[in-house]
Amino acid sequence: MILSVSGVVLLGVVVFVFARKDGLKISHALVCALFGFYLAGTAIAPSIKAGSASLASLLGGIKF
Repeated sequence: MILSVSGVVLLGVVVFVFARKDGLKISHALVCALFGFYLAGTAIAPSIKAGSASLASLLGGIKF
């Protein structure tokens, strides 16, 4: 699947505006899901996965 970077950036901006301005509604959640779907097909997906795994292990290692 080929999606230009500008399309991913545009969807990211739309998600940000929806979350800041109106709260997250059902239609906004669908746009967020579409953004995530297209973002997973880009070259940055492995970096996002590694970063989220690192954050999860960091949070999992915190002792209360």
